[in-house]
Amino acid sequence: MSDEILFAEDIEEEVSEFQGTWKVLIVDDEPEIHAVTKLALSDFVFQDKRLEFISAYNGKEAKQVFLDHRDIAVVLLDVVMETDDAGLKVAEFVRNEAMNNFTRIILRTGQPGQAPERDVIINYDINDYKSKTELTSQKLFTVVIAALRSYRDIMVIEENRIGLEKIISASADLFSIHSLEHFIEGIVQQLASLLGGSKDCAYLTSAVACPRPIENENSSELFVFTGKGEYHNREGERLEDVLSGKQLLSCQKALKDKILVYEDEYLVAYCKSKSLRGSLLYMSGLPRKLTKIDKRLVEIFAQNVQIAFDNVLLHKDIEDTQREVIERIGQALEFHFGEGMHITRVVKMCELIALKIGLSEEDVKLLCSAVPLHDIGKFKIPEVILYKTDKLNEVERKTVQNHAEFGYSLLKNSKRPLIKTAALIARDHHEYWNGKGYPRGKSGEDIHIFCRITALVDAYDALRHRRNYKDAWPLDKVLENISQQKGQQFDPMLVDVLVQNIEEIELIIADNPDPE
Repeated sequence: MSDEILFAEDIEEEVSEFQGTWKVLIVDDEPEIHAVTKLALSDFVFQDKRLEFISAYNGKEAKQVFLDHRDIAVVLLDVVMETDDAGLKVAEFVRNEAMNNFTRIILRTGQPGQAPERDVIINYDINDYKSKTELTSQKLFTVVIAALRSYRDIMVIEENRIGLEKIISASADLFSIHSLEHFIEGIVQQLASLLGGSKDCAYLTSAVACPRPIENENSSELFVFTGKGEYHNREGERLEDVLSGKQLLSCQKALKDKILVYEDEYLVAYCKSKSLRGSLLYMSGLPRKLTKIDKRLVEIFAQNVQIAFDNVLLHKDIEDTQREVIERIGQALEFHFGEGMHITRVVKMCELIALKIGLSEEDVKLLCSAVPLHDIGKFKIPEVILYKTDKLNEVERKTVQNHAEFGYSLLKNSKRPLIKTAALIARDHHEYWNGKGYPRGKSGEDIHIFCRITALVDAYDALRHRRNYKDAWPLDKVLENISQQKGQQFDPMLVDVLVQNIEEIELIIADNPDPE
């Protein structure tokens, strides 16, 4: 009997009316065992899923199958194949090397005495042990049903564990936008598993606090905040672009009437909000009709998840207010000193350099928020000196240099990380890599990376633009000067990064010109 004949009928089976399959691995060195097993289980259905058979004829093939397929529900494993204990070695590999504790292992043997049942059950993580002679068609059906029930329950527990793990990891920093995304994603996943699994979920809101921020915060439209399945990676898209027909009408009804809408294959839960229009949780691909307990779980979720979302939006509003105040002070500096868009360009260039050298998202945000105050100490410099077009004398030069300490003294006593960072940058952005800068003569990596980035970007932009004491320098002359100061005034690594990304740097200058 050829292997092709054994598998032909399995490939042609029509399973389109069923919702997926359970993967069953048959490991046996006798082709007839494969054929008989598939025949006995050919009409097997459990929870609207048929069986998908995978065959392996020795221990080596079986191990490779487990590496290629992480979702095998049940393995029917022969003990004696190429060696007397080949099946036991496969079982040991599955649990200890492949680290798979989910697959249910049913050991089958034609030589029970060679692998005593008591010893095997105690020493190996085996779920069942059967002699081939006792596995009638009915008993095989019963064994597989029991194994699949066990596998299903284990996978539900695992989904709950993964969801809980995401919530715990997010709770440490709940009020940051990135963590909120994972927080909601974890809750959605856990709720889906509690309902028996859901292939597609989407959390929709009108808020601006999403991975790709939505600017129209007062809009009545809803957007995807996070999703899984079909809605994974669709953050920022409009509700009308991701749903249509009956599903869209259900969402609109839930939002209008502030209710939960249940259908056979999907649900829409309205999430009440104190500060916004409200949000929706949409779940489709439900595996079964929801019970009263299921619906209560959804209601609890809908009542509470938006509270966390409201809190993070409040936190974001405070952060935005703080950042806007600093930006406006920076703009006032630009206007007062006649430096046009200098601070705007410096912020954008700092962001570019910081991202290129791999600073964290949090550090980049902190740097860019603090940089607008780097020259705040200039308010204490007499205007007659500040606007002088001739060369400064020694006394005047020392007076100008004092702006670094002046700026630091204005900001240094704050307990807020943003203001403390701004104080540090205000003081040290004129320190030199070689230690010959001011005000404290710091050198090398003793100068904070924020200050080194600001120093390079501030000098570059000043050279590229007109000042009351000089005309703008052409690009080649600026690059020549910057290169000469590599390892002297500037961090050599940062100079290399700037030169490597000069096109993007110049694009920032082109997009933010000084007003005429």
